[in-house]
Amino acid sequence: MPTNMTGAVKTTLPPEWDDDERMDFLFSDFKENRDVNTMDWDSKIDFWTALIVQSCRDRRGVCVNLQDLNKTFSRKEKSPLGLTTVIHSMSRCGKLQRESEFAANVDCGWLSWGVGLLLVKPLKWTFSSLLGGSRLLSEESFVVIDLVKEKAAEVLRIYQSSEFSNRSVMSFQDLWTLSSSVCADESTLCMALLQLQREKHVAVSLHEGEKIVKFCQAGQSRVSSVSDVDIGVYQLQRSEKPLMEHLDKLGLEADKCRKEARALLREGKKTQALRCLRGCKRAEKRADNLFGQLESIRGILDRIAQSHTDKMVLQAYQAGMASLRLSLKDVTVEGAESLLDQIQELCDKQDDVNQAISGVFTSGDDDELEEELKLLLDESNTISEVPSEPLPSIPGDDLLDLLPAVPDTDMNVGTKHLEEELKQLTL
Repeated sequence: MPTNMTGAVKTTLPPEWDDDERMDFLFSDFKENRDVNTMDWDSKIDFWTALIVQSCRDRRGVCVNLQDLNKTFSRKEKSPLGLTTVIHSMSRCGKLQRESEFAANVDCGWLSWGVGLLLVKPLKWTFSSLLGGSRLLSEESFVVIDLVKEKAAEVLRIYQSSEFSNRSVMSFQDLWTLSSSVCADESTLCMALLQLQREKHVAVSLHEGEKIVKFCQAGQSRVSSVSDVDIGVYQLQRSEKPLMEHLDKLGLEADKCRKEARALLREGKKTQALRCLRGCKRAEKRADNLFGQLESIRGILDRIAQSHTDKMVLQAYQAGMASLRLSLKDVTVEGAESLLDQIQELCDKQDDVNQAISGVFTSGDDDELEEELKLLLDESNTISEVPSEPLPSIPGDDLLDLLPAVPDTDMNVGTKHLEEELKQLTL
């Protein structure tokens, strides 16, 4: 699949491209042995490697071949002499890979690519490439690995942000129309799809001569193969577009008939106006029937989408039930009761241990505490000593005589009240 690199897009050339002395060195062939001048060899390899990748990126492609590289990098009617060595070097480093080998490494089986041609157009597989030979043909195509990975990511991003993101299956032509802004041609899209298929994000199939692409949906780690259900959903979705187009056509026809009927009425041509109006009614009736069919198709698609959701919910329930059953596999009521008894026994044992530990810390202080209690008792006896014989009784009048004399002044107006209270106390 040689790619034409001589299109309208110009390759971004480095500043030294105008330096004749520098370019004479870069256009010269490589020495037979790298060890002769390692620095010159490596600098030349790095220059052409970067320029090849840049030229491929500028034209939004992912493949290169020697013939087109010589045309693209032609300068003053001269072509670089060492591009073959550069391509071999990039291949050894894993930066390039033969297109045939790249397609063959996809899990779908490389023979199907040569026979079924689901994605790529006929590849020029030579005996040297199939047998792993080192001979490089000028038209043999190579894939720039980093660029094809970038392109695959771009295609996936465009699909996920498009109106088709809710459809797992779409036609190759619809995808090409969608991704034409990032892919230079259909061949570039094919290589991007090969990379996506290698990453398990895409599955490609052939149905009734038409290539269809199935994308991995949100929540899935990898895409599944295209099934009969996918084909049925795809056919239903494809039938929506012609039905909608037919509906639009019938709507325009009905509007046209109505306008003609109105114009004929103004001209007094009632019979012809009725004929146009009947045509309008027929178009509207057909439109109603088609709209009903379209709604039925959409209802079926909604049910299918809902069934997928229900299936995921049921699968989640089943997984949860299996996990719960596994976690309770060795658990019984008797075992739970026995476990609680053991826990209570351990708690009681812990209380006994705490009490024993508490006794160890207090038993050593008993003698000191008894001494302190004895001292407190002696002090209490000393303070609280009282006569053993009862006190003699004193008559009330004699008690008054024992009180100190208080001057009879205005300050002692309440003395009589006090005397009365004292008399009450002595009775």
